[in-house]
Amino acid sequence: MKSIYNILLLMLSAVAVSCNYLDFDETVGLKSKEDMYKYYNSIEQMLNNVYSYMPNDLTTATMRDCGCDDAEQGNAASVYQYFNNGNWSSVNTVDDSWSLYRGIRAANSFIEQVKEVDLSRYEHNGSYDLWMKKLAFFPYEARVLRAYYFFELARRYGDIAMPLEVLDAQGANTIGKTKFSDVIEFIREECDTCAKYLPDTYKGQPDNQIGRTTKGFAKALKSKALLYAASPLHNTSDDVAKWKDAAKAALDIIDDGFYSLDPNDCANQIISPEIVMVVIGSDSRTFELNNFPIRFTEGTRTGATAAFPSQNLVDAFETAAGYKVTLTDEGWHSEDPSFDKNNPYVGRDPRFYRTVLADGMEFKGSQIESHVGGLDDDEVTAGGSPTGYFLRRYIQESTSFTPEKTVTNKHHWIVYRYAETLLTYAESMANAFKSDMNHTDSTYPYSALWALNQVRANAGMPAVPLCGYEEFMERLRNEWRVEFAFEDHRFWDVRRWKIADETQRELLGVKIVKSETGEKHFYRQVYENRTWTDRMYLYPIPQSELHKNQNFYPQNTGW
Repeated sequence: MKSIYNILLLMLSAVAVSCNYLDFDETVGLKSKEDMYKYYNSIEQMLNNVYSYMPNDLTTATMRDCGCDDAEQGNAASVYQYFNNGNWSSVNTVDDSWSLYRGIRAANSFIEQVKEVDLSRYEHNGSYDLWMKKLAFFPYEARVLRAYYFFELARRYGDIAMPLEVLDAQGANTIGKTKFSDVIEFIREECDTCAKYLPDTYKGQPDNQIGRTTKGFAKALKSKALLYAASPLHNTSDDVAKWKDAAKAALDIIDDGFYSLDPNDCANQIISPEIVMVVIGSDSRTFELNNFPIRFTEGTRTGATAAFPSQNLVDAFETAAGYKVTLTDEGWHSEDPSFDKNNPYVGRDPRFYRTVLADGMEFKGSQIESHVGGLDDDEVTAGGSPTGYFLRRYIQESTSFTPEKTVTNKHHWIVYRYAETLLTYAESMANAFKSDMNHTDSTYPYSALWALNQVRANAGMPAVPLCGYEEFMERLRNEWRVEFAFEDHRFWDVRRWKIADETQRELLGVKIVKSETGEKHFYRQVYENRTWTDRMYLYPIPQSELHKNQNFYPQNTGW
């Protein structure tokens, strides 16, 4: 059945190429749509198809962090370079994700069709009770997925088309746009409804499945959507009520007590008390092939496809004692009395070692040598690092390309984890009660400072002391950055905060020169000057879609 359905998806892709993404034929000669809903297994396959549209940054040739100040894509021809050089437009789009409308259409079709499902003829089948229990969740799973896809589109475009039923060609080409605020309100209401019917976990449910939408993910999506609605990009009047709404949504997850922080790295994990939603991956060496320092790929990769962390990001990681560290034109600087300028990567925030591979670090039984003349120093086109750093996040170190000793691993993409709830609460409370970062009351029993320090304590970092709003927000934004590096946050955060004009100008790296005596000298390098204009806070609507549907006008500002 699975192979037949994969053929079905391929055929659908072929017929949809020239069609509007909001309208394509879901039936072929293999099975009619009606037939697909006559049998439990095929119904579940149809729901799995809705899940298949979940974004996953590990399956692309690069990571979206390469489009912000956290990283550089080694491949100069990567389309993600357009985020940095400004060479993108409504004609030359990047990451437009308009194909999510196929996922939305699949969800709409599923939600409509599953209402009519009747499997009563199988009531004496030994699996019938299991089927019916799972079927009860299916429509709510699809509705949360549809809401998530709307969110992904809305954070790219702002106002979007929001079809809630299966459209024919005419409907697809005449539907209008829904205001961003109304999209968020729909997500809020949809998540509230679905959370009532979804389980906390599928452990103990039929098949004990992982990676399905739960009550927690419905609440998390609502929390995330309300945070974006409250943020400066969309909350131009700084409406405090929006921040309070976002705080309440995060507090609802905290009060449930179902999730907790995990001191272990959650990357590539599917069982963790912190993970709310994860996309389960299959066995693959592609991510390591793209991102290992090239000598560890045993000649199986040529060139630089990797995501290389920037000095900008490295400077965001404090010392273990909580002091800032910066590489300046005069060398390393930190007020931490224990900081060693000759060994700047020692004694840093523990999260640094989960994120970055720096010169001198242990990796696969060897040491990284990105200093001039080192084993990992080479031209960027040959696989060397443009920034002096290599990626550690999501890397499965045991993956091997050694002939006849190859090792392949699974990679699981974190969609949402509990630390995001706490930082959402911290940010929302700070903006709702700007005069006091320690504010609590009967409605909000935890303070912004408490929530921030929960995340820091989990990472083994010292608490941020009580401070004013401006300093707190600086520390909080840095916490978002280091806690969620390479989890697809920074690219969006600098946009929703409207600070990209400050962050998107220079991409920094390090040049390390090792003397004959073994002493290392570190030189700050401006690897790339980048282009930013404020129109880039939202994506342009693809011109191809504007041609099909005049109601998608006006184009987003500046495009």
